[in-house]
Amino acid sequence: MTKMNNLKVWAAGGLLLTAGIIAACSSEDEVRGGQSGFQVRLTDAPGDYEAVWIDVEDVLIKRDADTAGEGGWESLPGVQRGVYNLLELVDGRDTMLVDAVIPSGTIHQLRLVLGEDNWITVNGEDIALTTPSAQQSGLKLKINADVNPGIVYGLVLDFDVAKSIVKAGNSGKYILKPVIRTFLDAQGGNLAGDVWPDTVQTAVLAIADGDTVSTYTSEDGGFLFRSLNPGSYQLRFLPDTLSGFLPYDTAGVIVEEGKLTDIGTITFTE
Repeated sequence: MTKMNNLKVWAAGGLLLTAGIIAACSSEDEVRGGQSGFQVRLTDAPGDYEAVWIDVEDVLIKRDADTAGEGGWESLPGVQRGVYNLLELVDGRDTMLVDAVIPSGTIHQLRLVLGEDNWITVNGEDIALTTPSAQQSGLKLKINADVNPGIVYGLVLDFDVAKSIVKAGNSGKYILKPVIRTFLDAQGGNLAGDVWPDTVQTAVLAIADGDTVSTYTSEDGGFLFRSLNPGSYQLRFLPDTLSGFLPYDTAGVIVEEGKLTDIGTITFTE
């Protein structure tokens, strides 16, 4: 989900409903049509430094295990390039490096490419980190996992600072040799469907345990909620008030972890 805001919708009869969160999933047609959501987050196992700044330049994946050498690598779209202080990403905190839609299938490897602007702070002094030439093309990480259509996957890169920074004897220099663990999991479940007539833009609310997640139908009437918490949802469909159609409610829609629930087509009546 790429954007979260408050949403207010006028329903028929003048009832004002406030949805706590709007899930703006602009790529619902792609995700439903043989595509998967793929997020990459960076977090840290801490080390004994005041700050550790890492310059992220790119994140790439390789799908074909048989492609030799440097072939087969592709940069993920929308990489959040920048310099990150790893020591701010502790105690369950992380930062999003990638939030993309990719073709479903197998991801064999991931490559994290770092720039030259890496440094640590020790006793108030900023010290540049030296990167060995063998790692300047990027750190390769084995994934070997399938990503299925219609599901959002989250890959966590757990950067072990204590093992990744090596002091070079008494030279005062520090060498960066990244040690990273990876965790790939499906992020909740997805919920999809269609609304007819598709010419009527409709707000769709998914309600569970007092929380409301909302989105709008696309031009072809489809809608998709990504990464919902598993559970039973009530769905409320609110057509444009100028359409003359009445709101529609349904309950007992089950969302399961790592699965896509498709409720089919909802047809409005006057």
